[in-house]
Amino acid sequence: MANLTVKTASVNYPLFNQAGEETTFVRLKSEVFAVEPNEQVMFDAVQTYLNNRRQATAKTKNRSEVRGGGRKPWRQKGTGRARAGSTRSPIWVGGGAVHTPDGTQNYKQKQNRKQHALALKSALSLHRENKSIIIVETLENIAKTKEALAFLQAIKAEGKVLIVKEVEDYNLHLAVRNLAHVKLVAPTNVSVYDLLHVDTVVFTKDAIKELEGGIK
Repeated sequence: MANLTVKTASVNYPLFNQAGEETTFVRLKSEVFAVEPNEQVMFDAVQTYLNNRRQATAKTKNRSEVRGGGRKPWRQKGTGRARAGSTRSPIWVGGGAVHTPDGTQNYKQKQNRKQHALALKSALSLHRENKSIIIVETLENIAKTKEALAFLQAIKAEGKVLIVKEVEDYNLHLAVRNLAHVKLVAPTNVSVYDLLHVDTVVFTKDAIKELEGGIK
């Protein structure tokens, strides 16, 4: 089991308004945003996430599914050849496959709760160290893609962006869904995979507090 090492006692982080102006600061829990990142548990979390999304598509046909082979290829005795009842036996070229994927494989994995929490804390701490977290007071009245772009430019959110908002906002969802580099999620749906595959994470003040409270 990986150990959690808190690097500092407390973390003060700047708070911005929607215009990108720094207004004050918000105090972040050091046990969430100031831990020593653990690469192994983050790797395990990403592998678990990807495997749980994986669908079984590989499939081969067994002898009952291969076309043909219903007629006995030659009589049982007197030919000098080995007995054969079907040309679709697994030992024949063109026959059915045996012990191969059948399309029902289950790739699902589970990471235990404490390690998953440590993986989230590690990813969040990396973003904090890199100053790639942006916290805004609120995120309201954005209903168009150009408004979403203007907001991201105002707060200087660069590269791929993950936006975390505390309540479902259908208008904001519509505004960002055409932006390939932007993803909108709720605090309960933040994944280690998402955190490690974006350049900037944008939180509302309420969303970051909800996320902190949900990571045990």
